[in-house]
Parts: sequence; structure tokens; C-alpha cells
Amino acid sequence: MKLQSFPGCTFVDGGVCAAKGFKANGVCCGLKHQALSEASEPDNQANGISTAPKKNDLAMIAADQECNVAAVYTQNKFKGAPILVTKKHLENGKARAVIVNSVNANTCNADGVEKAEMMCRLAADALQISPEDVVVASTGVIGQTLPIEPIAAAVPALAEGLSVNGNAEAVHAIMTTDTREKEIAVSFTLGGKTCKLGGMLKGSGMIHPNMATTLTFLTTDCAISGAMLQQALSDVVRVTLNRVSVDGDQSTNDMVCVMANGMAGNPEITKESEDYLVFRGALYAIMLNLARMCAADGEGATKLIECIVSGAESEETAETIAKSIICSSLFKAAMFGADANWGRIACAMGYSDCSFDISKVDVKMASAKGEIAVAEKGFGVPFSEDKAKEVLLEDEIQVLIDLHSGECAACAWGCDLTYDYVKINGDYRS
Repeated sequence: MKLQSFPGCTFVDGGVCAAKGFKANGVCCGLKHQALSEASEPDNQANGISTAPKKNDLAMIAADQECNVAAVYTQNKFKGAPILVTKKHLENGKARAVIVNSVNANTCNADGVEKAEMMCRLAADALQISPEDVVVASTGVIGQTLPIEPIAAAVPALAEGLSVNGNAEAVHAIMTTDTREKEIAVSFTLGGKTCKLGGMLKGSGMIHPNMATTLTFLTTDCAISGAMLQQALSDVVRVTLNRVSVDGDQSTNDMVCVMANGMAGNPEITKESEDYLVFRGALYAIMLNLARMCAADGEGATKLIECIVSGAESEETAETIAKSIICSSLFKAAMFGADANWGRIACAMGYSDCSFDISKVDVKMASAKGEIAVAEKGFGVPFSEDKAKEVLLEDEIQVLIDLHSGECAACAWGCDLTYDYVKINGDYRS
């Protein structure tokens, strides 16, 4: 997938370790799905240790000094225990480290908060910091008790192995059904100082707008106040991750967290200014590309779908229509089959609860193979089915809608709906 650039930003390597003063690591502590048959692993069932092929399942990010931290969380009423603990720890807006596991979401468990707090204490002891300075996150199966023993046994080595080159190991550890790593970093200049901002994301299924289902961790050496960091994050998430949908299901464990340690030495950003706009632009470049990576790697997906609605009376109208289209199962299935059935687009627009003039609507579909118009002024127009098939067989598809009613626009991202999505989710716990 081609990265989308942004003025003033240069892509660099390193992910969450690109910025000064951050290290990361990931290890396999051997967490397992508790739903597996006791008969298959009798010796390890009680302590939740897996004998399956090794994959990293525990990650850590650590900062050399205290950071200003901002975060946004899922809006699901069933919030994972790590979310509850992290929100409490970040009441002062400060943190030094992140610990996160995959395989088990630690959600809807009577001892969930206790286990999340234990993870923070384990990390804090290994790093010689306060447990309140640790952000904790989990992802995986909901409603199964999180075994703490494998985590406790692995944390010392996890912390000992922290490295400025440890971003790859950390990314692997947070992946669940993801098929590819999702990380990115950029450099930018503030006050004559080079700043860097990097991030990593996991997210493939149970993805829906209003905090799209991801665990996303961002680090920067830019000096920025906690208040401005939170403002930038909230603003950028709204137009990136909040506009991604894979399957219409919003997770219990969503979290986006950004840590800023100020080690780049730029004058601290404390108000809206030119420097703030540069920082927000860098954050947008990171989050936009992570959002696209997330949509492109939707469970079973073969195509990234980008829906751009322009000519709207308001951004809200454009956003609502774009989301309605990329959330439509019928439309997503049509894209899997490379079928230019624009009636499914019209249907999704029609139930979006937005006011617009149908007689002004134009619809086009585009990809690297070209562009075809399928509707003008609300009515279908003749087009070559062969050309349409050629356009829609590409792995990145654009749906371009012009409402011809205003100056506002919005974009949303999704993917096609394939047979493999059902296969993946039919035996997710096994």
C-alpha cells in the first residue's frame, strides 16, 4: 500500500522507537486461548501457557523520562479492564511506559482490574518506576480469564531486552488476526529542531467508527503540553480512525495513546500556533496512514476501499454518507466480486439519515486502472462492464461521490467482505 504523504513531513524508519528517548520490545510469553480443549494441553491449561508455535504476545514501550500523555478510548459500554486502569493512571496526564498483551482481552472478567493492575506493577518493578506511570492494554478473546503467570515470568526479560531497535518485536506482539505489521514514523522541524513522531497499530477485525477498533501507540520527542497533545489527538482521530470500518463491530478495548517526552528540544507548544499546526499535520500523516493500513488489512480483505464524498453542505453530511457506504455489507460484497453495482451505493446513501438532493448526485468508481462514471444526477448511466471489472479488480478502490450542494467533503475507509471473513470469525477462539 502506498503511503500518503503530508507537507513538511518525511517518512523515517523506527516506528515507536524513531523518536529520541523511546525503547520497545516484544516477547512470546506463551499466552493461550482458554477455550482450547483441556485434553489437548493438560499440563498447561491451568496456567494459560500455550504450546502452539511461538509468536510474540507481550510488548513494552518505555520512555527515558516522564512524558505528557494523551489518549482516547472505546465508546463501547463494556470496556476492558485495561481501559479502566489506564484512564485512572492518566488522570494526571503523565506516564513512562506501556505494557500490552495480545491473545486475551481481559474484558468482562471479575478479576480483570486486578490483573491489569498486576501487569502495571510487574512493568513498574522491572523498570523501577511507579505503577501509576504505566499504561496497560490488552487485545484478544473477550470473557476469558487472563492468566497472569506467563506474563509475570516474561516481564523481566521483556524489560531487559528493551532497545531503540525493538519496534518490530513490539509490533508483532500486538497482532491478533492482523496479517501484516502496521507501523510508521515521520520527522518534521519545529523551532529549528528535528522532531520525530512514530506509531504502531493493531487492528483487523471488530473495526467500526467512533474509535475504530485498534490498539494504537504513538511516541514523539516533540515538546508539547498535555492539553495541546490531547486536543491534537482528539481532532485527528475524529478524521482518521473514526472513519474506518471493517465489519460494523466496535471493540471493548479500543485505545489510542500518544506519549511526548520533549527531548527534541523545540520550544514547548502550549497554544494553537504555527508549530502546533505542524505537529498536528505530522500526527495526521501518521494516523491517516495507520487508518488506511487498518482498513486494507481487514479480516479476509482483498481490497482497500476509500469513499470520498464532496460537494456537501456540511462535513458531517459528507462523513455520514461516506461511512454509510463503507459499512454496507452488500456494497462490500459487490467490491469483492468486482461488481459495479452502484445501486448498493445509492441504497446506503438513502438510509444514511442525511438530507441531500438526489437529482444532483454523481457517482464514479476509480483505481489505478482508470475511472468510470456509473451515475449522474441521481440516475444510472451506460458504462462498459469490462472496463468496470478492470477498475474494480485492483486492490485499492475509490468511490467518488459529488453531491453538488456545497463546499464540504469527507473520506472514510473500509474493505471488501470476503468468504475468509466468515472463516476467520467462525473459529476465532480456537
